[in-house]
Amino acid sequence: MTASGDTIDPAEVSRFAAQAAGWWDPGGSFRPLHRLNPARLAFIRDALTAHFGRDPRSLTPFAGLSLCDIGCGGGLIAEPMARLGCQTTAIDADQAAIAVAREHADASGLSIDYRCETAESLAEGETRFDVVLALELIEHVADPAALIAACAALLKPGGAFIGATLNRTPQSYALAILGAEYVMGWLPRGTHDWRRFLRPAEFVLGLRRAGLNPTRLQGLRYRLASGDWGPTDDLSVNYLVMAVR
Repeated sequence: MTASGDTIDPAEVSRFAAQAAGWWDPGGSFRPLHRLNPARLAFIRDALTAHFGRDPRSLTPFAGLSLCDIGCGGGLIAEPMARLGCQTTAIDADQAAIAVAREHADASGLSIDYRCETAESLAEGETRFDVVLALELIEHVADPAALIAACAALLKPGGAFIGATLNRTPQSYALAILGAEYVMGWLPRGTHDWRRFLRPAEFVLGLRRAGLNPTRLQGLRYRLASGDWGPTDDLSVNYLVMAVR
């Protein structure tokens, strides 16, 4: 991967903007993210409490930590992270999603700094964060290396990055595209381009090239019987990665 300019893919932004009104509908087009959220949050909470030495029993274990959620969409991760105590900034290139996110946060009484901005433009400023998240984002950008470089630049020394994406394997094609988009209809057809999925080794190499030290990898698996997601050592479909500066 080589960094070569803006990460934004206008076609991807337009695709998600067309669905923006449904961000908080658990039965709508973002249903898979609602189902995925508890497993993602469990990984994030466990990883960050360990890294920053916080009490996992606390209701607000991340009080005093600053966080940037890149590609935040309607705020499905930004809101729970704010409730866990993070001083949260959340950015997305989709103005429609940001509008939905702001409205929902206001109605929920949450103070979140939502911005229609790119990671690169934010990194050009002086603000740096203890935590940077990029979840289910890298497979939708034009330049993965540029996104990783911007995420790394936004981190304070000692800060933590967490990313989530899909592996480029036959299993991910069968489950995430054929299954989710064509058979089950959980996602609109064309949501994913399998060629943009990143193998864990590629993601890890990109993080190292950006000056980050990968420390955790965890797969996620869909549990058909319960309709939710759980942790697994199998990285062949969905996975999360943590790296520190």
